[in-house]
Amino acid sequence: MHSFEYHHGEMYCEQVPVSRVAKELGTPCYIYSHATLVRHFHAYDSAFKNIPHVIAFAMKANSNLAILRMMAKEGSGADIVSGGELFRALKAGVPASKIVFAGVGKSPEEIRDALKADILMFNVESSAEIHAINEVAASVGKRARIALRINPDVDPKTHPYISTGMKKSKFGIASDRALEEYKMASSLSHTDVVGVHAHIGSQLTDVTPFVDSLKKVVALIDTLKRQGINIRYLNIGGGLGITYSEEKPPLPQELADAVSPLVKDLGLTLVMEPGRVIVGNAGILVIKALYEKAGETKHFVIVDAAMNDLIRPSLYGAYHEIRPVNEEAIRRTKQTVDIVGPVCESGDFLAKDRSLPSVKPGDLLAVMSAGAYGFVMASNYNSRPRVPEVLVKGGEFHVIRDRETYDDLVRGERIPSFLNETE
Repeated sequence: MHSFEYHHGEMYCEQVPVSRVAKELGTPCYIYSHATLVRHFHAYDSAFKNIPHVIAFAMKANSNLAILRMMAKEGSGADIVSGGELFRALKAGVPASKIVFAGVGKSPEEIRDALKADILMFNVESSAEIHAINEVAASVGKRARIALRINPDVDPKTHPYISTGMKKSKFGIASDRALEEYKMASSLSHTDVVGVHAHIGSQLTDVTPFVDSLKKVVALIDTLKRQGINIRYLNIGGGLGITYSEEKPPLPQELADAVSPLVKDLGLTLVMEPGRVIVGNAGILVIKALYEKAGETKHFVIVDAAMNDLIRPSLYGAYHEIRPVNEEAIRRTKQTVDIVGPVCESGDFLAKDRSLPSVKPGDLLAVMSAGAYGFVMASNYNSRPRVPEVLVKGGEFHVIRDRETYDDLVRGERIPSFLNETE
């Protein structure tokens, strides 16, 4: 459910016409709905109200400071995967006590900064990383709270690029080695083993993989307790999917109903890392049609946004619904078109072979479900400035990131003096 609806013949975000934002800021631009973000967060949070839990928003999905501040004000923590994300989370006011640090390649500097901030815990991915965290913790005179990420070898039935819980994945520790690794971690001088973590993938549209994974993890926790290893946190990750096209993903309450019977009597605090399910359908990318082009076998609509602005279609073949901002355009004759951008790559497209109402130059289009993995994956490829981000609350909109300028593109670059010398 989201807050992008047609009123008075055009698309609105809450009480703000999308065309008004486009007119004042230009296109492309990202627009997020505050009401949708709050509603989605509380749908997740309230679903687990009967179990002690921490929600750590997966900020890899959207790391704008305003979004993070809003999440923190609603009670969320943050799931981070880099020192930069730690910096952002703390700057936005996310409590360190609700920050969990994941990722397979944490550097000593990142580990040190997280220890100094006193985050809740590290999700560790390998034996080598356990030793590295222990060594850094010893050097700063702290004990590091850790949860071992277990790879349960469960098929999440999602795109292979966002599947993370199978044997061939780079993520996590194989379940058949888990007990050995836990014993080793518990013997170290500066680690405090507090949790078990399992995250099997993203954009999951069925609760069955969650349940299958959790059953294996619960059995491991029972074994660990018998070995005297006191587990206090069970981190079930994130990954709940959203509707991009015709998917029918479970609601957070359905997930809670499925997993609660397995965890309610464990006496643990549940940690969850939702991202896409909160922010995905809370945002759109507004674009403008520039040209039509009739090819030999294809009809192209060339727009002002490109793969550098939204890479998911090019990277994953991901589907994003595209709607006219002007409701009148919906009644036009349909055409099968490719929506492509100005970037100099054949893979630069937002939609392929898509049946859409006829698009005319100057038309505004909304690329739906773009709140997650949209701007955060944007780049300056082809020296294209990154686009602005806007947060709508009620009848007002707020620019939460300015459009980059050409000067921004070269900020930080230097021409060495020998290149300025004359022959």
